[in-house]
Amino acid sequence: MWTEEVLHTKKPIIAMLHLDALPGDPYYDDNTGMKQVIEDARKDLHALQDGGVDAIMFSNEFSLPYLTDVRCETVAAMGYIIGVLSPEIKVPFGVNVLWDAKKSIDLAKAVGASFVREIFTGVYGSDFGVWNTNVGDTIRHQRAVHAENIKLMFNIVPEAAAYIGNRSIESIAKSTVFNNRPDALCVSGLTAGVETDSAILKRVKSVVPDTVVVANTGVRPSNVKEQLSIADAAVVGTTLKLDGKFENHVDQTRVKVFMTIVKDFRKGL
Repeated sequence: MWTEEVLHTKKPIIAMLHLDALPGDPYYDDNTGMKQVIEDARKDLHALQDGGVDAIMFSNEFSLPYLTDVRCETVAAMGYIIGVLSPEIKVPFGVNVLWDAKKSIDLAKAVGASFVREIFTGVYGSDFGVWNTNVGDTIRHQRAVHAENIKLMFNIVPEAAAYIGNRSIESIAKSTVFNNRPDALCVSGLTAGVETDSAILKRVKSVVPDTVVVANTGVRPSNVKEQLSIADAAVVGTTLKLDGKFENHVDQTRVKVFMTIVKDFRKGL
């Protein structure tokens, strides 16, 4: 699995670093400005790294409500923040520009990220309206900007959306792998923090055994061993925050407790 080569361990934990609202976002705080956004990101970065996570993914999680064609100011702000923090980043990292696949790739290339997570395939009925994609154009764009080495994690069960068309998750997983050669398939719950259904994880992994399958939401101390017994990796965000609440910042004590459980699980591999 490429995850061992890039993230340096079996069953890696990719921790989310949720950036505050950015310039141009409806809830951006112009009074405290980018200085506060960077300081909050710095504190979360060190809490995650010192707590022992294997990798970090920077995301504009508080750019609510999300766009599917993200504006330039968002990408510029994310690039600036990661650039400022770059000397302090000690673990492999990725990026996710919600919800724009091309701009995620562009940002990853610019800041030296190892991976991106996005919605690359499918058409959905979502909270954002009808949500379409163009994976052929996106992959050609990846090659055009010489980002071939950046790993692409395809979210095949996007949050707050449903696939248009009566297709089973097995059919989606198999055709996505055959047609697009993703580096990973991410399986999610309804929204951030909602547990990924273990039964769906099993169904996906059973039909694409040679592809990395990631538990993408709702992994917590009480279920992480079960989730990692099926999935090859996990993306973790909400449970690592103060009181386990989405709107809060990272709690290093919760990170350490969570990673102690993960490391204990890995001893049996």
